[in-house]
Amino acid sequence: MVAATHLEFAIFIRKEPVEVVSLYELVREFGKTHSFFRFETLAHALRALGAQVDIVTPQFKLPILTAQRLLFNQSLKFRSREAEPYEVTVGFDMDGYNLARVSRAARPGVAGNIHVASIKGVIADEMRFESGMTKMTMRLQAACEAKHVRRADLVMTTSAYAAERIRDLYGVTQPPRIIPELIDLDAWQNLARNSPPPSANKFIVLTVCRFYPRKRLPVLLAAAERLRSQIPNLEFHIVGGGPEEKHLQTLCCEKHIEDIVVWRHNISATELGREYSQCHVFCLPSLQEGFGIVFLEAMAIGKPIVAARAAAVPEVVQHGLLAEPDNPDDLADAIYCLYRDPLLRESLGNAGREFVRRFDAPVVGRMFLGELQDFAALRAEVPK
Repeated sequence: MVAATHLEFAIFIRKEPVEVVSLYELVREFGKTHSFFRFETLAHALRALGAQVDIVTPQFKLPILTAQRLLFNQSLKFRSREAEPYEVTVGFDMDGYNLARVSRAARPGVAGNIHVASIKGVIADEMRFESGMTKMTMRLQAACEAKHVRRADLVMTTSAYAAERIRDLYGVTQPPRIIPELIDLDAWQNLARNSPPPSANKFIVLTVCRFYPRKRLPVLLAAAERLRSQIPNLEFHIVGGGPEEKHLQTLCCEKHIEDIVVWRHNISATELGREYSQCHVFCLPSLQEGFGIVFLEAMAIGKPIVAARAAAVPEVVQHGLLAEPDNPDDLADAIYCLYRDPLLRESLGNAGREFVRRFDAPVVGRMFLGELQDFAALRAEVPK
C-alpha cells in the first residue's frame, strides 16, 4: 500500500565465501510498500546471486520519525557483535553511521571489514525546500548522514547529480560510486498485463509521489488549470500523501479544478499498477530527485514522461519531454504536445520501455555486488 507510515528495518546479507553484507534502512518516502518493496527487490536480486539475506526489524516505534531514526542508530552501537561475522556492512542514507564508526575503530583486526554508505536521497539537498520544524529535523538527519559518508570506507549513490551533491554538501573527497535504483520489471509488466488499457474517452495524466514542497505539485495544478479548456475529458490522477496535502487540496479548490483532479491514497500495488496502465502520460515536475524511481515504473509500463529539467531527472528520463523547472506553462505545453501526438506518445513509451531494462533487478544486483567485490579485492591488496 502507498502509505505515509514510516518503518525501519535491517537486512543482513551473507555471500559465501567472498563477503557478507549488512544493509540498514529506515524506510522513508512511501512507507511499507513502495520503499519496502524496493529493498525487498534488492534483497531478492542478491539472493539470486547466492547471498543469504535476513531482514531484522527493531522492536520499537516512536511518534517522531527523527527521534526514531536517532534511537535506531544509537541501538546499532550495541549490536555491533551481530555484525562481526560480516565482512561488509552497508547503511542507507543516514542510517548506519554508528556501524561505520564500529567498522573503523572497534574491529580493526577483521580482514576485509568494510562499511559502505549507500545514499539514496541526499538529505542536505532535500531540506533546501523545507521550512520550520521539518527543516530543523532534517538538518539533524543531514548531520548524521554527513557523519555516515565521512566515516564510511566506500560511498555509493544512485546518480551523478547525487554524487556531486554529496561531495559539495558533505565534503567527501573521493567520488562516490554510482549504482542506480532498480526495478523488478517482471512484476511491473505483470501488473500491466492484468490491468485494462487507457480509456479512449479520457486523457489521464498520472503523478505518483509524496507531497513535499520539492515535488512542485502546485506547478502541476497550475498546468492542469490551463489545460482543462484545451483537452476534453482531462483528468489528473495524483497518488500519494504527505505534509502538503491540505494545502494542495485547498489550492485545487481555489483553481476550480476539483472535477478534473482525482486524489488517490493508501492504494494497493495492484491498484497502483492499474493507475499506471490506464494513464496516457506520467508527469512529475519535481525540482529535486536523487534518482526518481517512479520514472522507472512509468517506463516499465511503456508510458511517456513529462518532467522538469532538474537534479538527476535528465539522467533518468532520457526518453521523455523535459520542461523548464517551476514553469507551469512549459509543463502544460509538454503535456499538450503529447495529447496532440499519439505517435510521439507511443514512440517515447517504447523507447523508455527499452531503456529501463538496464535498471532491471538482476542487472543492478550484479552491479551492486560486483562493486563490493571489487572494493574488497582492492582493499585486500593494500599492505597492512
